[in-house]
Amino acid sequence: MSSSIEHIRHSFAHLLAAAVGELYPDAKNTIGPAIDNGFYYDFEFREGKAPSDKDLKDIEKRMRKILPTWKGFEKISVTADEAKRRFAENPYKIELINEIVSKGEEVTLYQSGDFIDLCRGGHAEIRDMKSDAFKLSRVAGAYWRGDEKKTMLTRIYGLAFASKEELESYEAMIAEAKKRDHKILGPELDLFTFSDLVGPGLPLWTPRGTTVRNLLDEFVWSLRSMRGYERVEIPHITKKDLYVTSGHWEKYQNDLFKITTREGHEFAMKPMNCPHHTQIFARKPWSYRELPQRYANTTTCYRDEQSGELSGLSRVRAFAQDDAHVFCRMSQVKDEFLKIWDIVHEFYPAFGFDLKVRLSRHDPDHPEKYLGDTALWAFSEKLLADIIAEKKVDAIDGKGEAAFYGPKLDFMTKDALGREWQVATIQLDLNMPKRFGLECTNEKGEREGVVMIHAAIMGSIERFLSILIEHTAGNLPFWLSPTQVKVVPVREHHEDKAREVAKALETRGLRVDLDLSAQGFGKKVREAKTLKIPYTIIIGDKDIEAQAVTLESRDHGQVGQLTLDSVLTRLSQENTRRA
Repeated sequence: MSSSIEHIRHSFAHLLAAAVGELYPDAKNTIGPAIDNGFYYDFEFREGKAPSDKDLKDIEKRMRKILPTWKGFEKISVTADEAKRRFAENPYKIELINEIVSKGEEVTLYQSGDFIDLCRGGHAEIRDMKSDAFKLSRVAGAYWRGDEKKTMLTRIYGLAFASKEELESYEAMIAEAKKRDHKILGPELDLFTFSDLVGPGLPLWTPRGTTVRNLLDEFVWSLRSMRGYERVEIPHITKKDLYVTSGHWEKYQNDLFKITTREGHEFAMKPMNCPHHTQIFARKPWSYRELPQRYANTTTCYRDEQSGELSGLSRVRAFAQDDAHVFCRMSQVKDEFLKIWDIVHEFYPAFGFDLKVRLSRHDPDHPEKYLGDTALWAFSEKLLADIIAEKKVDAIDGKGEAAFYGPKLDFMTKDALGREWQVATIQLDLNMPKRFGLECTNEKGEREGVVMIHAAIMGSIERFLSILIEHTAGNLPFWLSPTQVKVVPVREHHEDKAREVAKALETRGLRVDLDLSAQGFGKKVREAKTLKIPYTIIIGDKDIEAQAVTLESRDHGQVGQLTLDSVLTRLSQENTRRA
């Protein structure tokens, strides 16, 4: 029986630690888990002696030298005192041993060749660790246990797969991903920029990028408006009290940007919108006849992310959520979820995304992470499971993936490179309405608690665009492209005709760039390709003689000479389809 890929990857982490121990005898090894594409191991090196990326080949070479000498992973059960004696010079292992003892778990070591490590187990057969199926990829910094107040360690990452072919396939995908990197393509397409004066994680949107954002937001709004949503607006700051009541302050206070007024009052910049929306609902008494109330709001939120975690648009400090909240009765939850389900399944296919759903539920082994009692969670999760059953889809089990206030349906998709992303989410919340005392008057004239549904279709516009740019390699769909058509006259005496063509396109609602600049014809066409403009219309002598235009397509190459009417019909239809 072959070993699991997780066990293979964890075993390579042991091999990495063994090689580092031989090459850097003073290094202190800490932990080395398997991750999605391989493994890593964190080390403390003597000051000035930590390896860099250029040293990885030497470490790899030592790993390949050690591997044939290993016969397997021998489990050694020891007392805590024995383990502490073995790792007496390593404070990180001592901390881990004390933690294991405090949980009443067995202290175990694993030996391979001359290398012994503190480990719970889960290893591969040596025959399944192929010397040509792993590769060290990079060196990074990482705080011990992820705590910025603790020691900064050196983390060495590695790739590991079951075969050389799988490793090569993954590396080819990574090479293609670099070509599609939104952090490079976004500025090249003149969609967004970052400024050192503004600060990291705070993207600035150009006119072209703002056009794309607005088109996306309008698409989502068109789907919501036909299902009874109303727009609301909220401030970007709030008193601390709002988040204390909602429960966010206790859980997320370290992630908030805080403001102290000159009078000493404590405010926070909003990291999410839901508590504000509860107060719009709470402004007046409601009859059950007036429910559901559906509020939609695209607005910027702010989170104090650590500098090392920021990454282009996918992890930022300021992001716009296309947020919506429904306040309804329990009997209305199913219908409201299904409405949002339909919105999600109308939005994502427009970009070529197929969807799977994950039922993200709480982790019953750690109830302290969540608001509300176990009965409430069981009821809520069954309600979402019933919706999945009605839709007759196979759902991914997302144990431990729930929001702290309620379970949710997360929609998952894969991009053109096969990478999986969580995109839209629908969350059921019975806790926050209870904390804010949100109610309606029922048929008997009695006060009845309402429930709250959180729904973000894109999640955040920034993160969605980071996925979409890489999925399409920057070739945005025609309807979404900031410039849809570039009109290029070959010579100056073709400019009057070019103006006429551009005006006809604009009359059809198309976004047009009429290039009358002094730069050469070839440079104008190359610029259209660099900006990945879907269509270029060229006007020269032959076009004017034929009372036509020459159409070039970004995606299909030379289309040929066509009448202006046929071009207008073709592009108008394509724009309407949102394909």
